[in-house]
Amino acid sequence: MKSLKKNLLKNLLFIGLIFLLVSCSSDQQKFTKSPVDEIIKQMDNEKNFSIILYDMDIEEKTFGEDIFKHQYKIITEKDSIPQQQITGWYEVSKGFFLQNENNMGMEIASKNNGVVSKVPAPPGYNRYVGNPQYGHWTTGSNGTSFWEFYGQYAFMSSMFGLASNLMNRSYYDDYRGRYMGRQPYYGQLSDGRPVFGTYSSHGEKANPDFYKRTGGANSFKERVANRVTKSNSFGSKSSDKTKATSSSSSRKPSTSTPKRSVSRRRR
Repeated sequence: MKSLKKNLLKNLLFIGLIFLLVSCSSDQQKFTKSPVDEIIKQMDNEKNFSIILYDMDIEEKTFGEDIFKHQYKIITEKDSIPQQQITGWYEVSKGFFLQNENNMGMEIASKNNGVVSKVPAPPGYNRYVGNPQYGHWTTGSNGTSFWEFYGQYAFMSSMFGLASNLMNRSYYDDYRGRYMGRQPYYGQLSDGRPVFGTYSSHGEKANPDFYKRTGGANSFKERVANRVTKSNSFGSKSSDKTKATSSSSSRKPSTSTPKRSVSRRRR
């Protein structure tokens, strides 16, 4: 009796182990790295960098699933001087595209003194704005405090698409105090509109070509909603079609012809 219980326990443990291994393998297959993850990996030797979502697009397909695409602006440093590079187009998953729909012109990943962050933030806010190596806080004629880059770094304002009003001390303090490294920060104007991101004036200035091509922020928002609905519908139909085909195949009788056994007559 003891031997039977012991064998039963062994079998249960073995089955549990197999189930665990299969589950882990399935989860690994479902996870797909984004282009941003790959870029971060490629720049492992860089101590500081910033990845900004520079452009987005949807390649619409009449038949088949739409293709969602991203383009990035990468900021690296050479002798502490920031320099930029615009990447080519990357195909991204629909999920990653929707995750970053609001992040045009935003920094969606960064590395500051070796520490990586993938929480969306206003460009430059993690490392350059507020850093005395690159500029200083000054007060305007209206009494508002804002960040000003030193002369040799003045190009950084256009690099990040940041006018002086977007480097307002109140935005900076709000971001640093409540959002940095924890959740995306878009700011908020008195009329409720965001200060940063796709549906803001900052996003429009960060990449004017995007808004000309898409017909404006509202047009882009509608287009995304329509294409995602279409994509979901196509995915559902494809899944149903696959199931129907599979079911039909399982019921379909075999059409193979049995081979005849041919015996040779001995002479």
